[in-house]
Amino acid sequence: MDKNSESLFENAMARYQSGEEASLLIKDFEVITNSSPNQSAGWTCLAWLQLLCEQNNDALRSARIAVKLNAQDPQSRINLSVALLETNSKGVREHIEFVKRALLIVPELEKELKVSIEDGLERKPNWDSLNKVKLWLGL
Repeated sequence: MDKNSESLFENAMARYQSGEEASLLIKDFEVITNSSPNQSAGWTCLAWLQLLCEQNNDALRSARIAVKLNAQDPQSRINLSVALLETNSKGVREHIEFVKRALLIVPELEKELKVSIEDGLERKPNWDSLNKVKLWLGL
C-alpha cells in the first residue's frame, strides 16, 4: 500500500471506529481498493461496509477478492460467509470450518472476532446472517 492509500485507510478506519455511518465510508474504501488492489485489508473492510449497507452482491465480490488475496484471514472468511448467506449462495460451511480451525490454533483471535461481530450487530441489529455465523462459531 502506498503512503497515500495507507493514510486514507488509517483515516477511514478511525472514522469507522468513532462511529461514522458505514455508507459514508464505502467510497473511501473503493478508492483504497482501486489504488491498492492487492491489499486484502481494504477489500475486507469494503465487504464489511457493503454488508452493513445491504449491498450484498457487491459485498460478495469484495469478500471473495479479500479471501483470494489472504486466505488465512478469519475476518475475510466471516465476511464471505455472511455475504454467501445474504445472497443465498453455496459454500458457507468451508469458510466457517476454516475459522473454527483458526480459532483452535490461534485462540487470541476469538476476542478480535467477537468485537467485530458485536460491532456489526450493534450497527445492524437483528442481522440474521451474522447471528447465524456467530452461533456456528460459538462466539
